[in-house]
Amino acid sequence: MTVPKNTPSDEPLPPFGRSTLWLYKPAFFPQICTEKKTILSVDDILALIGDRCDGVIGQLTEDWGETLFSALSRAGGKAFSNMAVGYNNVDVEAANKYGVAVGNTPGVLTETTAELAASLSLAAARRIVEADEFMRAGKYEGWLPHLFVGNLLKGQTVGVIGAGRIGSAYARMMVEGFKMNLIYYDLYQSTPYGQFLKANGEQPVTWKRASSMEEVLQEADVISLHPVLDKTTYHLVNKERLAMMKKEAILVNCSRGPVIDEVALVEHLRENPMFRVGLDVFEDEPYMKPGLADMKNAVVVPHIASASKGMATLAALNGKIKGYPIWSNPNSVEAFLDENSPAPAACPSIVNSKALGLPVSKL
Repeated sequence: MTVPKNTPSDEPLPPFGRSTLWLYKPAFFPQICTEKKTILSVDDILALIGDRCDGVIGQLTEDWGETLFSALSRAGGKAFSNMAVGYNNVDVEAANKYGVAVGNTPGVLTETTAELAASLSLAAARRIVEADEFMRAGKYEGWLPHLFVGNLLKGQTVGVIGAGRIGSAYARMMVEGFKMNLIYYDLYQSTPYGQFLKANGEQPVTWKRASSMEEVLQEADVISLHPVLDKTTYHLVNKERLAMMKKEAILVNCSRGPVIDEVALVEHLRENPMFRVGLDVFEDEPYMKPGLADMKNAVVVPHIASASKGMATLAALNGKIKGYPIWSNPNSVEAFLDENSPAPAACPSIVNSKALGLPVSKL
């Protein structure tokens, strides 16, 4: 968490954790605290805001609602920037009530998240983690035809649930890179989603929009989840829907952990050893449900899809401490990431800019 804050220069920093804390001095000089604690509680954050705070850069693991936004407003804060694309941890209505701008980091995470989803798909399909552990344990005694037999991707069907920017980028990688056929489902997306696929000129490759999510689950060999997290997508993939999938299917999740019923997933993995999963997010993050770590048919990584310098840059520029207007297209942020030229005088993405009546940049 980052707290731009005016405090006396000799004020000690609290011993808080790996959550990064910046305290801005009167001349905007930051002090940084990176201790061992990863997730800050509401009380932790209240203590950090104190009596004077201009703005906060926070994390997806922090619960920002009425209590924190009212405290930030009393301390003079005008901005909260979430270091993530999603902001389901933020009560935007509460932010509006107290006049606090809420920033997020779209655009910059599209390719990096899609690439990790593709990496997990490959790792699960070709059993990379299992084979790596086998080698490191000194068990390899020579080539065998049945050693870690995996799934061939070329010509198979990839399913995408949630056909937004990240889902589209992932589909492009899998279709163009491995000549996979595509089936996708999105509640709000229609046929224009597939137009970019036609340009690859590969006649054997097909794409279609499914009439239901269940159709994707039943037909696809590899399924990647990219929905938003809300009440309608909590446990979107549950015991019943796992049972609909092919016995040797691969399920990938780089969206939000609670989209999958993790207890049901562990049971399914145990009962179906040829079913594989690649996970970057978890239901009770940073913890995994009991048994998941023991599953050889699961590839698990610690929420690294968004691990990029660009996300931190956008989050910092969303601080709005200088009163900049709002960038007109938050999905086109290349100008903010060019290290060879100054960033535009604008905030990359403020999700409640219209509600607060914030001006739009003419750049």
